Amino acid sequence: MTGFAVDCLVFGPDDVDLSRSPLAGHLGAETYVLGAFNPALTRLPNGNLAIFVRVAEALRQPVFDGHIHAIRWADGRYVLDAWPLDQVDTSDPRKFLIRGGRWKVMALTSLSWILPVELTPDGLDVVAVHYDKAIAPQGSFQCYGVEDARVSKVGDRWLMTTCSVSPERHSTTLYSSLNGLDFVFEDIVLDHQNKDMLIFEGKIGGKFWAQTRPLGDLYFAYPPGSEWRGGPSINLATSPDAIHWKPHREPGIRPHAATLHTARMGGGTPPILTDQGWLTLWHGVEPKEIVGIYRTYWSILDPADPARVLRTGHAPLLEAAPDLTRPLEDKMYVRDVVFTTGIVDADDHFVVASGEADLACRMTHIPQDVFR
Repeated sequence: MTGFAVDCLVFGPDDVDLSRSPLAGHLGAETYVLGAFNPALTRLPNGNLAIFVRVAEALRQPVFDGHIHAIRWADGRYVLDAWPLDQVDTSDPRKFLIRGGRWKVMALTSLSWILPVELTPDGLDVVAVHYDKAIAPQGSFQCYGVEDARVSKVGDRWLMTTCSVSPERHSTTLYSSLNGLDFVFEDIVLDHQNKDMLIFEGKIGGKFWAQTRPLGDLYFAYPPGSEWRGGPSINLATSPDAIHWKPHREPGIRPHAATLHTARMGGGTPPILTDQGWLTLWHGVEPKEIVGIYRTYWSILDPADPARVLRTGHAPLLEAAPDLTRPLEDKMYVRDVVFTTGIVDADDHFVVASGEADLACRMTHIPQDVFR
């Protein structure tokens, strides 16, 4: 589904002031914003909206002296690591693979940090960019960056999950806030590779619930003729305190065997409770070249048992919108990608935040009738 009346880009690479970046003054080399994208979304106590933008900051010239360079946080500073060009595969613009090992080992062409941006209540205009509240690496477990925030309001607290990237582990980290803007680090909450942990906006049976998406290089097959396909799926977990998480025994949303659009899938927006049940937006990926085609889909989950999927929209809710990114054509490095990361209730519609083309922040007003 496309053609929503309000569908636009609200923040992008040109809106980031790198003189106020956490990396400023550390590297002795010019950087630029590879992407300002995948924004978490929440409503603040003053009625404004806030997005939490992933700023991927990259070296302007990563290749010199026969090496490709990566940015790393180390002991309170940012440094450069150099890899000989004949040891790496640079076919993916977002990363490079280290050749010669038994395992797939990669480094990133950018380091990401999270920038809070305050918007008007409709999410369409910038009120303030809060550089003083940026979330950046602070430990060796996130030395290659903090990525893809998601924010949920549960009771009187805002909870933010992020992906923290390092050679030690590819973990999920939790931050919390009492005002929706000033977040403090809580802890590592998932120790395995998990790109999309989304905390439900409300407790069920007195417990916190979350969607997770564990990753791996091996998946077991469903029986021949099954309606499901083996591969990454959206799982569930519960917690008494949002710190200690137990995987839920029943599966969550699984990829359908009948469509290539869910050859890979993962969570998008933190589930919110509607009169229909828990509304969750998620991404499905159709294989194409290196990155694939990312689209947004939706499901309604049982309000008392989120492992029960009541309804799913099998047609895409959102697809990449080339018309929106045409003014940024000189900055494009991937295409066919919309990655939805935030949702808030706005009475007769939802305000939905997405990353567009791993480049900019897209805001869409979607009528609530769409999900009925």
